[in-house]
Amino acid sequence: MANSANSPTRRFLKLAGMTASIATKTVSNTLKSLSADEEQKHAAKSKLFQEIGVQIADTLGQMKGAAMKVGQIASQYKDVFPPEVANAISKLQRQAPAVAFSEIRTQVENELGQALEQVFNEFSETPFAAASIGQVHRAILKNGQEVIVKVQYPGVDVACESDLKQIRLALRMMGMLKIDKELQDQLFKEIQESLSNELNYELEAQNLEIARAFHQNLDQKIIIPQVFKEYSTRHILTLSFEAGDSIDHASTWSQELRNELGKRLFTAMGQEIFYLKRFHCDPHPGNLAFRPDGSVIIYDYGGVKQLDQLQVEAFQKLIYAARHGNIRLLEDILAELNVLTEKQCFPPELYLEWLEVLLRPLTHHYDFAKNSAHHDGMLLMKPSLKYWHIFKPSPNTLMLNRTFTGHYWNLVHLKVNDNLNSLFNQLVPDAQQQISIPSDTSLKH
Repeated sequence: MANSANSPTRRFLKLAGMTASIATKTVSNTLKSLSADEEQKHAAKSKLFQEIGVQIADTLGQMKGAAMKVGQIASQYKDVFPPEVANAISKLQRQAPAVAFSEIRTQVENELGQALEQVFNEFSETPFAAASIGQVHRAILKNGQEVIVKVQYPGVDVACESDLKQIRLALRMMGMLKIDKELQDQLFKEIQESLSNELNYELEAQNLEIARAFHQNLDQKIIIPQVFKEYSTRHILTLSFEAGDSIDHASTWSQELRNELGKRLFTAMGQEIFYLKRFHCDPHPGNLAFRPDGSVIIYDYGGVKQLDQLQVEAFQKLIYAARHGNIRLLEDILAELNVLTEKQCFPPELYLEWLEVLLRPLTHHYDFAKNSAHHDGMLLMKPSLKYWHIFKPSPNTLMLNRTFTGHYWNLVHLKVNDNLNSLFNQLVPDAQQQISIPSDTSLKH
């Protein structure tokens, strides 16, 4: 980030160039469409979105920091972007080439105020992992403690705000954000806050310590790395090295063990949301590891969403309404959460079909490898599309959706085949009086 190739001016020019190119393509497409019929217009628009999606992915993929991180976040919210664009930028989740070790050494020494050799017995020059805003190196402290050192790329935090503005401008110029300006403001504020939190390693250290204390009291087999504060700063984070196997490797273990891991992961997520009221919201498989004794290791608490009591109660009411097929209450809560713009428009029978699909993995014996809820959900999309405009992505549910969806696919990856209903009931007891549901909403719509 400190070198000339990624200087603030170069970054701005790259993003501004992308924006100008997108604007030119969009205007050209509009002019060509003036004499086209509806089918030709649709085909041209789809082709345009595919080209622009590839261009955005290529541009952001060359840039560390906020630009790439925003692309990664955007790729997880396919309801905000046209599918052609979302598919193109989804590759950013896997694309994170490492930075030269000389830059990493300089960053660590500047932050800790000492030569690398004075602090560490060993420090691997090859990164253990590379991500959008930093990379991780294995090391050994002078006392022999094995650690990992998370090093933020120099200048990432400075580029954050500028990158975000340029990306938003590019998307707006081509009319790709399928939401009104007020909601755009709210969503980008949420993304900005999430980015700012992830860029502050001191905040992540606090998140790690809170989560570690919380889970140790509940389940010794949820492993959260220990923070070494004396070797950590706002841009450097030194943690205990917690070895574990990848989700790919764990998916080859016995069904019994995979079920245990899946239930432990599901329980930890629910406990953080409903009891701790602050949850790990970056459920990428790379942030998880597993051990043959049934332990689950959770890394990277940079992405944490804090909830207030009213939000938690709203989610509890939503679950109650879903379990009982109470459409009137369901719509009230969705409107309260700014997800629903118009009540009594979506057909009740279609609501009930969606509720069955969405609750199926949580309330019945479910084979995640077969993934029937996802397949049936895709079939329900066709009759639902003409009503889709009444739903919108909401800042209140943005990170929650990201977390639920991410962990669903983690359980698919683990090939869990079990019944989570009793755990679901423990995490969110189905007791009407506990969540103060008005009696007049007990009837189905």
